[in-house]
Amino acid sequence: MNILNIRLITIVIAVLLSSVAQAKNDKQDKPLPPGLEKKVERGGELPPGWQKKLHRGEILDLDLYHYGIKRPGKKDDIYEWVEIESDTVKIIKNTREIVEILTR
Repeated sequence: MNILNIRLITIVIAVLLSSVAQAKNDKQDKPLPPGLEKKVERGGELPPGWQKKLHRGEILDLDLYHYGIKRPGKKDDIYEWVEIESDTVKIIKNTREIVEILTR
């Protein structure tokens, strides 16, 4: 194999790996189901099952992040607190990874 073939194979592998990572991120940022979205828009609350979907180490769904009330910490802090219904979730700002869940 010459150098050109090796570079081409390396590029193809890199593109495939990046598309797999992007597909994983797309699944995490999926929207709320239409019925729940309408209910939230009208001021309703999320059903109890949605709170059970919050687990340490997982990425907080983008819609739940926007739905929640943000309580930022210190200016240079990497964490942010988000109130979602009766739970307060501590997340990493840049990744929305759930670090801690406090339940009232």
